[in-house]
Amino acid sequence: MAAKVEIYSWRTCPFCVRAKNLLKNKGVEFIEYSIDGDEIARDKMAQRANGRRSLPQIFINDNHVGGCDDIHALDRQGKLDDLLVASNNL
Repeated sequence: MAAKVEIYSWRTCPFCVRAKNLLKNKGVEFIEYSIDGDEIARDKMAQRANGRRSLPQIFINDNHVGGCDDIHALDRQGKLDDLLVASNNL
């Protein structure tokens, strides 16, 4: 079973585009929450993201993995692919 991937983003955010492109290039389907200018949605995101308000914020199987730099670091370390195939039942 594929992992559940969620990303909070702004449409014009270059870091959001970069993170989404990484996921798309890996063939990963994800749920995108476009929160452009919505401070209530951003507050909810920050609650899930341990107070982080920068964008994007990415979650895999409801676990916060961080932002654009974090997901690219996981990929460079060879850890991202394992997270993306992990089942919610593990």
